[in-house]
Amino acid sequence: MSSASNSKNHLLLLYDRPQEPVFVAKGDKKSVFKVPNNYLSDRYKPLGVALQSRFGEEAGEEIDVKNISLPNLGDITSIGRHENFSLFIPKHRRLAAKLINIFLGMRNVDDLLACCVYARDNVNPYLFNYCLSVCLLHREDTRDLDLPSIIHSFPDKYVDSSVFTRAREEATIVPDGSRTPIEIPRDYTASDLEEEHRVAYFREDLGINLHHWHWHLVYPFDGPRDVVNKNRRGELFFYMHQQIIARYNFERLCNYLKRTERLLNLREPIKEAYFPKLDSLVASRSYPARVANQTISNLNREVDQIHQDIDDMERWRDRIFAAIHQGYVETENGQRVTLTENEGIDILGNMMESSILSPNRTFYGDYHNMGHIFLSYIHDPDHRHLESFGVIGDSTTAMRDPVFYRWHAHIDDIFQEFKATIPSYPVDQLAYQGVTINSIEIQSQGSPANRISTFWQQSDVDLSRGMDFQPRGPVFVRFTHLQHQEFNYRITVNNQGGSRMGTCRIFLAPKFDERGNPWLFRDQKNMFIELDKFPVNLRSGQNTITRSSMQSSVTIPFERSFRDWDTNRPQGGDQLAQFNFCGCGWPHHMLIPKGTADGYQCQLFVMISNYTNDHIEQDTTGTCNDAFSFCGLKDRLYPDRRSMGYPFDRTPREGVRTLQQFLTPNMRVQDVVIQFTNRTVRPRSNN
Repeated sequence: MSSASNSKNHLLLLYDRPQEPVFVAKGDKKSVFKVPNNYLSDRYKPLGVALQSRFGEEAGEEIDVKNISLPNLGDITSIGRHENFSLFIPKHRRLAAKLINIFLGMRNVDDLLACCVYARDNVNPYLFNYCLSVCLLHREDTRDLDLPSIIHSFPDKYVDSSVFTRAREEATIVPDGSRTPIEIPRDYTASDLEEEHRVAYFREDLGINLHHWHWHLVYPFDGPRDVVNKNRRGELFFYMHQQIIARYNFERLCNYLKRTERLLNLREPIKEAYFPKLDSLVASRSYPARVANQTISNLNREVDQIHQDIDDMERWRDRIFAAIHQGYVETENGQRVTLTENEGIDILGNMMESSILSPNRTFYGDYHNMGHIFLSYIHDPDHRHLESFGVIGDSTTAMRDPVFYRWHAHIDDIFQEFKATIPSYPVDQLAYQGVTINSIEIQSQGSPANRISTFWQQSDVDLSRGMDFQPRGPVFVRFTHLQHQEFNYRITVNNQGGSRMGTCRIFLAPKFDERGNPWLFRDQKNMFIELDKFPVNLRSGQNTITRSSMQSSVTIPFERSFRDWDTNRPQGGDQLAQFNFCGCGWPHHMLIPKGTADGYQCQLFVMISNYTNDHIEQDTTGTCNDAFSFCGLKDRLYPDRRSMGYPFDRTPREGVRTLQQFLTPNMRVQDVVIQFTNRTVRPRSNN
């Protein structure tokens, strides 16, 4: 029997080539699992001995699998092996919660490995991958494993389907070592005739979609309560998505588009079309397209156990608005829970999504998730054409679709409705007595001060671990993404008090609205994107703070978004224990919006707030905290006592109409320019 340490690492082999049976060689060592015959799927049981003997001859390493009393998978297997899987579908997430509970209930790593080996070939591959990932992230005895990115297991969710035909040819004909990357064209889902295609580079960015997948992995909304109930989880749902909408609208303005329209009326035609050009290799089906001006219908899909009317959505929405304006929600047993100034947003976030933490799922419904479902089945609401969901019905692909942003603009609008009911920040909650910011400057090599340069960059990713039934060896794709020249902030601060600490908060917003007019502050505050947040030591007198853009509290580096099992893994200890969680974060290459060729005018906002009022007292030794703004800290409290988005998360105080009127001495604004150059840097590999 394998040692516990080996068994843990063997769990990672179960991500390799997810459709190939578990007894086929996995990983670089050509590891083969020696599986008890009763573990095999019905298709292979009659051939068990012969198959295991045949594939065992090819093994570089044989792994004995413990023969345990197998769990009853029951209706978990009702999602077919070749169906797509979505956490938004209530039936799917209920079955996922069951499987996660089974995995978490295994006594030790050897039993877990045996259970996972059995489940892997008997349940839906997408379901298995998700449940195994949640389990490894949350079990004490597996939390130090390096979780691979889903792009390595299921590249079909991220890459144009035409790539796989070329990839098979490359893998079959060209020997390992001579293979060249297959280039994904930047314009493969639409042409410039489609106005929305101007921001396709944002919506279809691989790193952004991986961020969305990983965030929902770290913050699942169904499952065991101790897995779901993380500190300020509902507020994080609000803030992460609010920032996505702000970032997307920023990008739209850079491309001469107006801000995205909220999807307010579920009964009106949806003007945006979307043709994703993605094939599900597991489900052997293309993700369906949505033509222009389609209209949502009542859902009656027996296969998904979904019977929902648009009336239900409107009722849930009205009840949520009523709760906001009453100032409280009602639990299932009739108790009133006040939506307080600081905690109300967390309750509302869990209710809106809705997670199992919702105070009353029966009454307030499943508004956000079911919105995704209605939109994803717009083409086949009653399953008469036997079609599956569109990309917006899958958290791994949802951000590709323009209607994702329209739906989330509406969701954010409901959150902003709540924020408008709570008191504005008075000056004494914004100021830091005796602290004055004198100047801000952005410094970037080769550029004038306060100018950020953006351009295109090409990068390579190996997809071979997700290409089932193909010859071994790497198969690279090359994709083009936005990139920026790294830069430094240089902030000078005068501290008239003694030595003390502050929190430096850095945001960026467009200087003008889509009409070219200066903003009213109540509108501009929702356009600020967070770039960084960090503690600073202030000496008495003049201070100069220098900070690199690469240190952002929002982003993770390229290598961590796209890492595989063998790249940049920390060696042991707490660092490795945090590595999985650290896959959560906005991709660093998308920190800065595209800008324009002429130079897009922005306002950089810097604030030094009082650290005493911000700080959470806790031990964060060994904790990955470089992307905590959107992702929090693993097994810790969110490391900022302030509301997420502070100081822009509330309506302004009386008399404040412009950003300048909002400022206190511990804040400052600097005009900066983002200049885009239409050049492509080739290539950057993560290997």
